[in-house]
Amino acid sequence: MDIVSETLPPALLEVREGAVRELLEWAPDLVELGEIFQSSGHEIAAVGGCVRDAILGDFTRADIDLTTDATPEETLALVGGWADAVWDVGIRFGTIGLRKGGQTWEITTYRTDTYASDSRKPEIQFGKSLDGDLIRRDFTINAMAVRLPSREFVDLGNGLIDLAGRKLRTPESPEQSFSDDPLRMMRAARFVSQLGASVAPDALEAMTAMANRLSIVSAERIREELCRLLLGQFPRRGLEVLVDTGLAEQVVPELPLLKLEVDEHHHHKDVYEHSLTVLDQAIALEDGEPDLTLRLAAVMHDVGKPKTRRFEAGGGVSFHHHEVVGARMTTKRMRKLRFSNEEIDDVSRLVELHLRFHGYGTGEWSDSAVRRYVRDAGHLLPRLHKLTRADCTTRNRRRARALQRAYDGLEQRIDRLAEEEELASIRPELDGNEIMTLLGLQPGPEVGQAYQFLLNLRLDQGPMGPDAAETALREWWAQQ
Repeated sequence: MDIVSETLPPALLEVREGAVRELLEWAPDLVELGEIFQSSGHEIAAVGGCVRDAILGDFTRADIDLTTDATPEETLALVGGWADAVWDVGIRFGTIGLRKGGQTWEITTYRTDTYASDSRKPEIQFGKSLDGDLIRRDFTINAMAVRLPSREFVDLGNGLIDLAGRKLRTPESPEQSFSDDPLRMMRAARFVSQLGASVAPDALEAMTAMANRLSIVSAERIREELCRLLLGQFPRRGLEVLVDTGLAEQVVPELPLLKLEVDEHHHHKDVYEHSLTVLDQAIALEDGEPDLTLRLAAVMHDVGKPKTRRFEAGGGVSFHHHEVVGARMTTKRMRKLRFSNEEIDDVSRLVELHLRFHGYGTGEWSDSAVRRYVRDAGHLLPRLHKLTRADCTTRNRRRARALQRAYDGLEQRIDRLAEEEELASIRPELDGNEIMTLLGLQPGPEVGQAYQFLLNLRLDQGPMGPDAAETALREWWAQQ
């Protein structure tokens, strides 16, 4: 049943009343929609995330979720002449989408989703009551609703109190909740990241015991939750939940494998803790909006270390070429999670390049090496700057300052060369058509070889002008 006013502290009563008021001020058409459904003998309520976010004072969500006892077909008939636009692509799942006054809303018939033991798709059954719809939701903080048009606040599981305490509890037993929808275990970690919440002990126990259940969920849904987790305010905490419960072994198994046993001489760091620290430091270097590519690269940058670890004579430890191995592992993992090709290429490239700077030393690189560094990074150069700086986690202050000064120097050289040579668009002095004309060639591999020769010449010597490039090309061709 709903919490009666007498059981709530005055401060939370005020929060609840303010949330209802602000929600309806933000979306005033909700009351009119409620009257339309009520006049047709149906119930409707704002539910879930929009109610939670109204309590938090966060109206950055792009849509509003509503739930009703009306069937999808009845909902479609009721909103068809009222909304600015309507779409029914989710009708088989009980959802009708609409746009009204510049806002996007989704109305879903009361329902219960459950997974069969071996199915990747939920079985959907429509329900008949708001109470039944709320009890099947993932967490109490998302099981609050505002009935329309009456504005009655419905909170069956003390979600308001849990939200105030930043606690994640399930409305029913966590075992039943996570069995019905295993993805809820991922969402728990995501809300830890987004809200700074903690997971109730019984839910943590269930997540640990049922982690393998996540294997029936599609890669696309898992990827979406992982991305939301990484883009949250506290992604380190969310990742720690995944690792501590064993869920990470189903999502990104490379992460728990970073918990390498430290050798008795402590010649290498705890790579897992180091990676989380790099993530924290990369986030601190972001420019405004969260950067998923940078955060993924920070998490994955050292995943090649377990496979490349070697114990050297004298007690040392090496991880030769772990950046190359890590880039391949990153590509493989992101493909399994169905990331886009562009996202895979960018993150894997950052992993591959994250150690390149350490060959710079105290500034010994030639201008040619600096040009190659810029060209190899391409559009990822600003992110590579951040990842490289974030990767410095040494507690030796003198060494940390020396590394930062060295990278400052490299960036200054890049800026200077960029002003002189337009580094961002380095290309040969002659294009493919000019090469074919000069050498009398038809399209084919020889043109590509000539182009690569001129590109290497450009990287080594800087701008040289078309005439000098033509002379060098003819000399090179004569030797082929």
